[in-house]
Amino acid sequence: MHCLSVGPRGAAPTMCRRGEASVADSLAGVSETVVSATAPAIDPAFENVWDEIVWRGLVHVSTDQEALRALLSGDPITYYCGFDPTAPSLHLGNLVQLLTMRRLQLAGHKPLGLVGGSTGLVGDPRPSAERTLNTRETVAEWVGYLRSQVERFLSFEGDNAARIVNNLDWTAPMSAIDFLREIGKHYRVGTMLKKDAVAARLNSEAGISYTEFSYQILQGMDFLELYRQYGCVLQTGGSDQWGNLTSGTDLIHRVEGVHVHAIGTPLITNSDGTKFGKSEGNAIWLDAAMCSPYRMYQFWLNTDDADVIERLKIFTFLTRAEIEEYERLVEAEPFRRAAQKRLALEVTAFVHGTDAAAAVIAASEALFGQGDLAALDAITLRHALEELPNATVAPGTNVVQALVDTGLVSSLSEGRRAIAQGGVSLDGVKVEDESATVSGALPGGVSVLRRGKKTLAGVFVG
Repeated sequence: MHCLSVGPRGAAPTMCRRGEASVADSLAGVSETVVSATAPAIDPAFENVWDEIVWRGLVHVSTDQEALRALLSGDPITYYCGFDPTAPSLHLGNLVQLLTMRRLQLAGHKPLGLVGGSTGLVGDPRPSAERTLNTRETVAEWVGYLRSQVERFLSFEGDNAARIVNNLDWTAPMSAIDFLREIGKHYRVGTMLKKDAVAARLNSEAGISYTEFSYQILQGMDFLELYRQYGCVLQTGGSDQWGNLTSGTDLIHRVEGVHVHAIGTPLITNSDGTKFGKSEGNAIWLDAAMCSPYRMYQFWLNTDDADVIERLKIFTFLTRAEIEEYERLVEAEPFRRAAQKRLALEVTAFVHGTDAAAAVIAASEALFGQGDLAALDAITLRHALEELPNATVAPGTNVVQALVDTGLVSSLSEGRRAIAQGGVSLDGVKVEDESATVSGALPGGVSVLRRGKKTLAGVFVG
């Protein structure tokens, strides 16, 4: 068995044999053996990839389902998904699309990853207000970042090798008159006004500019261009983009007289209705510089029992049989959090590589007394401590003061009492003397303070 190891931004995927960079299965939640992340593969339990993506809950809305099932069960087709550079990184919502693309490619179909060098200059309509237009230089820079990210999740080898395209290549040379005559004439304003994103903005105080109103035409033109250049007959995207997806299918039908298809994946929300992947406005980015592997791992580890099986279906390549077993474990032994541990391992390894996943699991173990803090790599340890209450102190700072600075105690006197009661440790060693100082002896010049069994804080010395 092999596992796919995905490297840092721009690096090519590499293959590693099961057992390399392995992690304890107690963390993955199965038995006492050793496992690594699952290799991307389609599930042989399904007759075709359409049945699998339906079972995984990836089809919220689509064009003709019977036609799609036949299409995806037959000869290889070309399909695409677009990613606009409205930020310097993709996020978990985009990961749904990347995983869907990968599943279709594993079934033999040919992916086109479109990075929106032109649509990124415009921006699709948001529900509430007009987007801020970024500079051309910023968008061009972000195009490069997103391109390298998309490349990490697809295969560029074999008969169905992926291809990356940029819609600026066919949009930039077109004059406004050509755009209106060749594309705009096929659109009816009444139909455009009925699109959900447009209708929501028309009914808001902000209204909608002609720029964002025209976005659906640009996306429709993308599908037409890819149909003409590559024979592309399917587009995937989020269900909130359904109006833009059907803009392309309708345009191709009018201009070329053929039927093409679209699949809208569900918007992922938590069982309590809250938006998935964001906490206090902070998205879970796929770029390690914007969201560390440790933070990503912890995000998945904290998945609610009510959500974890759906997440395993969408975000991992575990088989139906494996996921059904985790469903049984969630019901029978929820306290073990076996499904959450496996989910965190699988997604972190897929996004950041098996080495990074192993490192963050080792850090989680060591922080809670099941490993050697001094053996951790400096970057992973720092990322882990950044997720805890933490403080930066000068070299030689008294442990009592560090307890106060990190918020583990509310006063110096409370800190002294905690030490006297034997309830404080520094870097895994019990603090016996209240005059002890923080030295930052762990890798990267940091220390770990613990009060009691489970209350931790990070100390950055410098």
